[in-house]
Amino acid sequence: MTSLNISLPEVLKAYVEGQVATGDWGTPSEYIRELIRQDKERRMTNLEQELLAAAKGPKIEVSISQIRKKGLISALRERARRA
Repeated sequence: MTSLNISLPEVLKAYVEGQVATGDWGTPSEYIRELIRQDKERRMTNLEQELLAAAKGPKIEVSISQIRKKGLISALRERARRA
């Protein structure tokens, strides 16, 4: 495992320490890792929902050159905004 140092305002530091004090996490690092995992899961769920909605929605055509230039997700989002 590697480390990453972050700076927090005193209010947030106290909040994290309070969460750790509940006993649900052993260290502030464990608490932060859990928050990151939850955020990652939430984002993946949102992406999955967006993809399912798009699959059920109107057909969107994107050229291969647009995908190569901007990436698939960016090209799809741009095309959807214009539709």
